[in-house]
Amino acid sequence: MKQHLSTLRRFAALATFATVAAITSSQAWAAVRKYDMNIEDTKITLVEKQQYHTFAFSGQVPGPLFYVDEGDDIEVTVNNVTALPHSIHWHGMLQKGTWKMDGIAGTTQDAIKPGESFVYKFTAEPSGTMWYHCHVNVNEHVVLRGMWGPFIVRPKKPTALEKTVTKEFILMLSDWDSKWADKPGFGGVPGDVYDYFTINGKSFPDNQPLRVNKGDVVRMRFIGAGDLVHSIHLHGHVMTVAFKDGFPLASPYKADTLMVGPGERYDVIFTADNPGLWMMHDHVDSHTMNGDRPMGGIMTVLEYNEVKKEDFYDWKNKKFEPNFYYEDSLKKGPGIYTNDGFKGQAVQ
Repeated sequence: MKQHLSTLRRFAALATFATVAAITSSQAWAAVRKYDMNIEDTKITLVEKQQYHTFAFSGQVPGPLFYVDEGDDIEVTVNNVTALPHSIHWHGMLQKGTWKMDGIAGTTQDAIKPGESFVYKFTAEPSGTMWYHCHVNVNEHVVLRGMWGPFIVRPKKPTALEKTVTKEFILMLSDWDSKWADKPGFGGVPGDVYDYFTINGKSFPDNQPLRVNKGDVVRMRFIGAGDLVHSIHLHGHVMTVAFKDGFPLASPYKADTLMVGPGERYDVIFTADNPGLWMMHDHVDSHTMNGDRPMGGIMTVLEYNEVKKEDFYDWKNKKFEPNFYYEDSLKKGPGIYTNDGFKGQAVQ
């Protein structure tokens, strides 16, 4: 077993993730897409010096973005190089005729044991904002160990509204209890008190602004990856709630505050027509804390590029890291995309 783990770890160091193939089929919209992905013991930083031991997909939280077309045949080889068993549930995929690929340890498969691999094969359907996560000890592995990532399925027939979109952002919302930060294999029990809250694995001010230009039609894809409900409020704009769990709503509705529960996905669309620096935050006020300090957690700023940043602005001199919301990757079309900004430190 040690030799097997060592081999896989060397593989991880050389290529923690690789696209093996993307072979176009006879149907123009469908492809066979083959990927490799490791699960690794990794220490990430939520904010400032608050670190957390995670079981990270490709060594990063969130995991790599899978961006595929509706109807594509997906094959993902998952290598477990941690010391605990895992699986992957492809949340939102219908798995028609492939129920054994649903990723539920003890029901559809045996868990992927340390040093072992498992190959998932399924068709990407339906389309929309989906995600993937572990389905072993989800109370710990998902909620406290960062075992989640986005899975976006581009539709064959997009709605008229989504055709107008010029910029997209993915925001995965999650919660952490710092007392379990350095205790992998524990936590996720009754009585846990969440004291750190993140967007894409980072708390304000260590996350990033949402940068737009006046006139952009913006799509934000919210994914509830944690254990709590988050009440997301955007200042200065009215969002059109257009999709729920990947499905287009027959009657999209207007809102400036949106409740996102565990496992839920909401896509909102709005026009960037009010230049300024606009806060977006969780209106559950305790979710805007970093431990016992306020003005943190699930907060970010909708930044118009045209607006001057005053000296008092918290992010006046912030180093901007593009693709924090996978906004650049989503422009590239189907593929699987890692992000060095999400990668942590390997734990030996």
